[in-house]
Amino acid sequence: MTISRRTFLRNTTLAAAGAASLGTLAAPNILRAQEAKTFRLGITTPPGHPWNNAALKVGEMLKAETKGRLDLAVFPANQLGTEAVMLQQMQAGSLDFGWIMTAELGSRIPSIAAINAPYIVDSTAKVAKLVRDPLVMKMLDVLPRETGTLGLAWGITTMRVVFSAREIGGLDDLKGMKLRINTTPAYRDFYQLLGAAPTPIPTPQVFDAMSNGQVDGLEADLDFSWNQRFDKVSKTMLKMNAIFMPCVALASGRVWKDVPASDRELVTRLTREALDAQIDATVANEARLLEEFRKVITVKDVQVADAGKVIAEYDQIWLPKAPVLADLRALGATL
Repeated sequence: MTISRRTFLRNTTLAAAGAASLGTLAAPNILRAQEAKTFRLGITTPPGHPWNNAALKVGEMLKAETKGRLDLAVFPANQLGTEAVMLQQMQAGSLDFGWIMTAELGSRIPSIAAINAPYIVDSTAKVAKLVRDPLVMKMLDVLPRETGTLGLAWGITTMRVVFSAREIGGLDDLKGMKLRINTTPAYRDFYQLLGAAPTPIPTPQVFDAMSNGQVDGLEADLDFSWNQRFDKVSKTMLKMNAIFMPCVALASGRVWKDVPASDRELVTRLTREALDAQIDATVANEARLLEEFRKVITVKDVQVADAGKVIAEYDQIWLPKAPVLADLRALGATL
């Protein structure tokens, strides 16, 4: 069949119009499919810990505010690997977010480790004020250069306490004690100054290590300790009022640069809102947790007889490595 030039042009125009119409109908669905994303967040603490609950809250709010376009899958209890491994994954861009403790960050960056120094503040309520101060927020500025991540917000725990498998009277009894501590050098140096023998043991093995005498005691925050029921293998808790262990909500730099600016702002805002609520709840819940512990274990408020001497010896080690420690001590004195 012979097709005239007029017929050919008319048919071509109709086909093009039809394709354009189909494209218009299909484009929104394709666009929605491209924009939909589930971010992945790794965290070391177990389900039920306040940090985990805050991370889940971020996911709920993110999904609600984007009507399901963005979501957040939370992987607790080192399911994706240790904090060191999760940092590597964020550096490579294979993990979107990680809430990483300052013990891990401080082992790499002395200025971050400074926040783990003893006697910056002496209460959880003051910790809450400290991490919201511009000075402490500015401490996160080194993270992109040093770790390839961005710090979005701080989360806190209660001040850390010491559990002993035997009845003890105070800090003098720490001398010679095999004490399970977090492996961060900032903690190691403090407990060595108190005469303890810091003994690193992986977190999942701590309860059994206390039960079988592998260690004489351990130090941890109240929430984690209640979650793990360390009171069942302890006789005495020393409320130290000396040190704390915050976490930092991190975003992978490789991932972050490809997230639209509006979504970056949204994720940052929701993360800060969730961790602000976590900080306030931690302060409010501390008294309740202490009361629960007092029902089953001896709790003693203790202070170093000569804290000034310990601080001076500690700062002799750490001030050359982390000058910001002096600023943190000055800030803490005002809170």
